[in-house]
Amino acid sequence: MYDTRIDLSISIREKVVPMLQARLADSVDLFTQIKQAHWNVKGPHFIALHDLFDKIAEVVERQGDMLAERITALGARADGTARVAATQSTLTEFPLDTKDGLVFAAAVADKLSLFGKALRVSIDLAAKCRDAATADLFTEISRAIDKQLWLVDAHLQAEH
Repeated sequence: MYDTRIDLSISIREKVVPMLQARLADSVDLFTQIKQAHWNVKGPHFIALHDLFDKIAEVVERQGDMLAERITALGARADGTARVAATQSTLTEFPLDTKDGLVFAAAVADKLSLFGKALRVSIDLAAKCRDAATADLFTEISRAIDKQLWLVDAHLQAEH
């Protein structure tokens, strides 16, 4: 930990930073998975999904930046490289063997859902550690991710 004048004890920060780092790894992984879908989507829903995936990736990237900045504000080092994310992410592997837009949409929805679930667990843990600001950050990010999940789910809920 680096020196900081933040008024959270080192013991609180040492409990909260690993949660933030875990969600940062997830967000970096999620960003790259969504870009994979953005780059490779094909089919009759191409342009809508191509644009949607790009917008979602931008949202996820902003959320990752907020996580990294909170880590450094707490006096720790944010580790957000692709290699770190690959070893630390809790997300499952993204399907590489498809190009179908709705298969990609379902995979993106699954990953957003997993990330949202992990964020909600982190909200509770940060609150138990008595770090309201970090709990609030996790809450803010979960709201943004839930909205993106809703946008993707809407594509999957259409009647065929």
